[in-house]
Amino acid sequence: MRYLLTLHMNPTLWATLTDDEKDAVYAGHGDFIKLVTESGEMVETKALAEPGETKTVQVRAGKAQTKAGTFVESDSFLCGYYVVDVESEGRAVELAAKIPDAAYTAVEVREVVHEG
Repeated sequence: MRYLLTLHMNPTLWATLTDDEKDAVYAGHGDFIKLVTESGEMVETKALAEPGETKTVQVRAGKAQTKAGTFVESDSFLCGYYVVDVESEGRAVELAAKIPDAAYTAVEVREVVHEG
């Protein structure tokens, strides 16, 4: 079963972390990647640009309309994700808890129901 583990970051919260805490998050991602790669559970991971670099596109009356910024206004933004291939939802939740961001914000766990 494949699961998408999404990471959400609140820039205000991130700004309150010390350099050591931020470095620990970065190092923790390295450790997590090593863990899921060695276990054979890693499918892929991506880090995403900040909301200021985002474009939102909607088609209205047959014409594409583009605006700067994210579709959903929120204090937090989607900053990255992992896709893992695991035996169960329980294992996906267990892995999500090992992602260092979970100590500061939420990691969302969703089953992948279709791949194309």
